[in-house]
Amino acid sequence: MKSVPQSAPASFPHHMLREIYEQPEALRETVKRHVAGDIIFPDELTAIESALLTFQKIIIAASGSSRHAGLVGEILIEDLSGIAVDVEYASEYVYRSTHATADPIVMVITQSGETADTLAALREAITRGAKTVALCNVADSTVTREANSTLLTYTGQEVAVPATKSFTAQLAVLYLFALFLARKRGRMTSEVIRAHIQHLLDLPEALRKALPGWDAQAKEMAEKFGKASTVMYLGRGVHYAIAREAALKLKEISYASAEGFPAGELKHGPNALVDERVPVVVLATCDRNDPDSMLRYHKTLSTMEEIKHRGGQVIAVASEGEGAAKGAASRVVFVPPAPELLLPILEIVPLQLFAYHMAVLNGCDVDHPRNLVKAVVEE
Repeated sequence: MKSVPQSAPASFPHHMLREIYEQPEALRETVKRHVAGDIIFPDELTAIESALLTFQKIIIAASGSSRHAGLVGEILIEDLSGIAVDVEYASEYVYRSTHATADPIVMVITQSGETADTLAALREAITRGAKTVALCNVADSTVTREANSTLLTYTGQEVAVPATKSFTAQLAVLYLFALFLARKRGRMTSEVIRAHIQHLLDLPEALRKALPGWDAQAKEMAEKFGKASTVMYLGRGVHYAIAREAALKLKEISYASAEGFPAGELKHGPNALVDERVPVVVLATCDRNDPDSMLRYHKTLSTMEEIKHRGGQVIAVASEGEGAAKGAASRVVFVPPAPELLLPILEIVPLQLFAYHMAVLNGCDVDHPRNLVKAVVEE
């Protein structure tokens, strides 16, 4: 990994904060390693080339943050390539029924390549005769040796237990995988693929510029809401997975109770928790060039207004230029504009920083949260 940008703090009190600031370079390096012109994965998937012509669906098996990446990947792949995707908890995959009439490719996602549940899922998939792909950050790991093909993230070592740079790099690889499949299935021309790749290549610099401001805002928000024992996170569509991931980050390092919900599910139970003591973090980003994105955005604004009406404290993550979010939120963090399916890479980063500052404020060991390890090597 190259050094962090000069706008970052002169020194980092924790590995987690340093790794958050390393995300622009981790993303840049990961994309560079997998793209040659407009050719994505020129060599990485040759071992399953025949299966790529005949498979009917994709099953993603993963745990923790990697599973949340898989949930984003489900929407990326389905929306861009039209291929059906199921996302399984790795720990549950081996107990599910066989693939029946489906002829799937099974993708396992693991930062370390040694996660016991994910390895068990990989081995079960191999036993069932499926072709397998591993998405991993460690080239010489058990999962990369046993899978048919491997797609690596190039983040450098991630020392802190909470996943940060490995998570956003996984999202980048899944976006490339969705584009690869779309091209393979004839759904996109080379010109369209190049445009998508350029949007992805624009993200590292956008992140680099935004990080210092997000850091300061996250610290201020943590000081405001640091004593909250419960935090809710809401998102629609592809952003729901980011609500889940942001809640996990807060939960695992600050020990606050946190949960992510689809925004439309608020009325189906979680609304009972809304009051002035419970911050509600809402993913309210949008892509003005995407009518479906704008529809989700306006529905999300309505949800925010309802929370405000009930006395709730709303923290919104919104796209730059969308002033409507300010009127319905106590705090707004703006992210740079991006296509709808790339917004998750931007919007998770300020929420990683929010979790970090909440934990530090409460005296928690952010790099080594209690009861947790970097790689769960025992079931």
